[in-house]
Amino acid sequence: MRHQKKKVTLDRKVGPRKALLRNLATSVVLYEKVKTTRAKAKAVQPIVERCVTLAKTQTLTARRRLLTMLAHPNAVRKMFEVFGPRYTSRNGGYTRIIKIGRRVGDAAEIVQIEFV
Repeated sequence: MRHQKKKVTLDRKVGPRKALLRNLATSVVLYEKVKTTRAKAKAVQPIVERCVTLAKTQTLTARRRLLTMLAHPNAVRKMFEVFGPRYTSRNGGYTRIIKIGRRVGDAAEIVQIEFV
């Protein structure tokens, strides 16, 4: 039984799940909005929020931690140059999830995750 287990597995093993979330977080940062399923969006939202909070500090340690969390150096650069200064006065809640509809093939709920 999975009572009080918060981890979202997305029906994948650990390695593929980490790669999926890392790539999805990188895409959200680079393109500022991404269409995906609701489960994936809810799983990647805390990762993106943590990245923005790290980027607000503007330190070398934060940059190195972001390099481990995001898959591309341009995404890290954008976090420090764009999102860090943009959200300095905001205490969390940097992203939103908007429902779009259902996918034709399997009726999965499609949402758009974007920055506020």
